[in-house]
Amino acid sequence: MKKIIALAIFGLLMLSCSKNDTEPYTCATCASAPEALPANDGSAKGIYKGVVVGSTGTISINIQNGSNTITATMVLDGVTALLTSTVTPVDGQDYVAPFTGTFNGSPVSITFAVGLSGLTPTVTSSDIPGHPNATFQIYKETSTSLIEAYMGTYSKTGETGVFNIVLSRGLSKWAGVAKKDGGTVVDEINGTFNNATNQIIDENTTVLGTISGYVLTGSFLNSDNETITINGVRTL
Repeated sequence: MKKIIALAIFGLLMLSCSKNDTEPYTCATCASAPEALPANDGSAKGIYKGVVVGSTGTISINIQNGSNTITATMVLDGVTALLTSTVTPVDGQDYVAPFTGTFNGSPVSITFAVGLSGLTPTVTSSDIPGHPNATFQIYKETSTSLIEAYMGTYSKTGETGVFNIVLSRGLSKWAGVAKKDGGTVVDEINGTFNNATNQIIDENTTVLGTISGYVLTGSFLNSDNETITINGVRTL
């Protein structure tokens, strides 16, 4: 009798493990609606989100979005750095501010710049220990357009690398950064997003991949007729 009970329990455990293995990936910490306030839609204030390559990660910037707080949260290789700035936005002027904090116990800094009305956000310089020459792609979030960030990889015969993108479904556009593992050259890429098919499309109208839930997958031919496979998941 004990043997039968033991076998029954083992079977239930195996069934439970099998079920967990087949459950789709989800991002419990990812926002499902815009965090940006309507009052900041046409301002340098608000929420900015993006991806980082050098190694790989994401960044979220909050510039007085409903409070006087000016902070940034950067995650690189799973390690979080909390940054702050004391530079406040001034109406009618571009916003340029250093953000400082610590990363793995060492000082870290980035300089963030954005034009009037939140146009062309970018990180103009960065000093991140262990991550020289980091590249950023950042979008401004508005009250009607959620920004999503996906971290992933690409592969082709004899080569693998990082493939991260930031996406605005509301504006039907995306931008990304790709970098070969162990390499120094960074490719900044962008294109459109088809909301009907959930496909990311590059500037040459090539479909690179499809987003299903929180997962990005795809396969396409590059200009050298090589098959490139991409895989990623939403993390912000």
